[in-house]
Amino acid sequence: MDIGGKVHLVSGGTGFIGRRLVQSLNADGVTTRVLSRSGARAQNSVVADLVDRQALAVACAGADTIFHCAGYAHAFSSLSGDDTEMHWRVNFEGTRNLVEVAGQAGVKRFVFLSSVKAMSEPGNKCVDEDFPGEPETAYGQSKRAAEAAVLAAGLRFGMQVVNLRLAMVYGPGGRGNLERMGRLVGRGVFPPLPETGNHRSLVHVDDVVSAMRQVATDVRAVGKTYIVAHHLAPSGRGLYDALRTANGLPPCRWSVPVQLWHLAASFGDGLESLLRRRLPLDREVVGRLLGSAWYSPARIEQELNWSARVSLTDGLAGMFKQ
Repeated sequence: MDIGGKVHLVSGGTGFIGRRLVQSLNADGVTTRVLSRSGARAQNSVVADLVDRQALAVACAGADTIFHCAGYAHAFSSLSGDDTEMHWRVNFEGTRNLVEVAGQAGVKRFVFLSSVKAMSEPGNKCVDEDFPGEPETAYGQSKRAAEAAVLAAGLRFGMQVVNLRLAMVYGPGGRGNLERMGRLVGRGVFPPLPETGNHRSLVHVDDVVSAMRQVATDVRAVGKTYIVAHHLAPSGRGLYDALRTANGLPPCRWSVPVQLWHLAASFGDGLESLLRRRLPLDREVVGRLLGSAWYSPARIEQELNWSARVSLTDGLAGMFKQ
């Protein structure tokens, strides 16, 4: 895909998604510049903290397009709430700093990686970008505020901006929940989940990269916010079975009943309150395993003719390939 222009700046270009994006751009002969908080080994890289506007101005100089992949995410909520300040400092203030400096530098396009957590929790519904309500977590709230800052800067500077709300992203080199679960399943120590009929939206990192590159040049995307997810959202049990297959294990014919999962979660919550530290199993973990997080990519599919191409089977096979 030809995305034109001069230099394409990728913040968080050494991270899971940013690294794959840089590789994709470089493979097509696009000049990239990597922005990272610590010393990046990539050629044409800039070290800058998102709170340092002067350093960001250096990073943005001469850039035509910015892909903002950098951010702070924590797999589970902090028991002490210590993560709240970091979420707001990095995800909101950092994004606001970068997009405003970009506008002042004359950057033409700005693509921001947000999250479906910037939305209200959908329960058992499959929801789209217009689902009402506010995010419940500090992470989601900081991402939602950052989205607003991006759209406001786009209007103020005449910059083409797009927000992408990513579902759970997985793929080779990832260190997220699915990858951790997959390793435990592969070792035979993850208890088999029951079939609850829930739905968990996810998307392969290669599909995220393709979506980012498309919205960067598609004028129909300007000023929009899109959910990026595969249209198929498996259940927790479906993910468990797919992970067994990807790890070369035979099908499992039994499962741990729902009641036992909730009992274990209650026990974990009690221990956490005493120990004041996270345990492998609590109510939040069980909620993610047995509950739904179901998001519709219909808008980006219909408006931009983009859809996720990597199937769960192929994506997991690549993730665990030795």
